[in-house]
Amino acid sequence: MLKVWGRSTSINVQKVMFAVGELGLAHERYDVGGPFGKLDTPEYGMLNPNRLVPTIDDNGFVLWESNAIVRHLAQRYGRGGLSPADEQTFAKADAWMDWSLSTLYGDIISTCFLQLIRTPAQSRDNAAVDAAAKRVGQRLEILNRQLSGRDYILGDQPTIADVAVGTLMFRYYNLQISRPTLSGVDGWYARLMARPAYRQHVMIDFESMKVDGA
Repeated sequence: MLKVWGRSTSINVQKVMFAVGELGLAHERYDVGGPFGKLDTPEYGMLNPNRLVPTIDDNGFVLWESNAIVRHLAQRYGRGGLSPADEQTFAKADAWMDWSLSTLYGDIISTCFLQLIRTPAQSRDNAAVDAAAKRVGQRLEILNRQLSGRDYILGDQPTIADVAVGTLMFRYYNLQISRPTLSGVDGWYARLMARPAYRQHVMIDFESMKVDGA
């Protein structure tokens, strides 16, 4: 059985669990990291020398790094579905996964989320939040064009591209930031929210992660 280490509120764990849910994989998830600790144990260090989450054990195959995990699970258990069978389509999905990290993650998570949720209000850099939100809105115009005439990023069914980019969207749409109206992205996000795996593993209230005074 697939084993997943990582707390449910970690966005990178959510990404993996979204894929696990879409693939319908039997699994066990262990709460580690954040308030649960355990990352500094010798046992966890043997699994993941970075001492970060997520980590998986797929029937004896241990892997860390969320995008690598999503690709592995999709290729092993979802070829032709979550993992496009066509090599060029897979490459495009892979590119969107990288895009989510290089273009969106820093502004949404490292700036907006950390400033608004993990930083007391008196210490917050509101100018940085506003600038990051503006950049995200501009960059999502690229995705908005891609979604024209499509239900999902590469067609009529979700792929690893939607898993990687889509996991970021719950926080993006639920943080107190300015957002442009992008009909394609808005419709795609609504379709993601209708998927059981997204509702279960990504749409997790992050209010408990707020620090005092945030």
